[in-house]
Amino acid sequence: MHSKTQESFFEQRVWKVVSAIPRGQVLSYTAVAKKAGFPGAARAVGSVMKKNFDIARPCHRVICSDGALGQYNRGVRQKVLLLKREGVVITNGRVIK
Repeated sequence: MHSKTQESFFEQRVWKVVSAIPRGQVLSYTAVAKKAGFPGAARAVGSVMKKNFDIARPCHRVICSDGALGQYNRGVRQKVLLLKREGVVITNGRVIK
């Protein structure tokens, strides 16, 4: 029997912010941390994203502050594909806003 682990308060707040990112838009790890109420926790946001395997949670919409794509647990190519399908413009590995 598989038991689901309990999400921390921080994780719950991060997922609330990430789930609200509209299709075709992105937020940086830093912006997610700030909106979740944890300024300075951008790396921790990245750690939460890394553990996500729920396709309903759009962690592909979270990028680096400089527009770089960052990592994606299904591979950066998949992240690019998903973002481009949503209309996000990517040039030279960076999101163009």
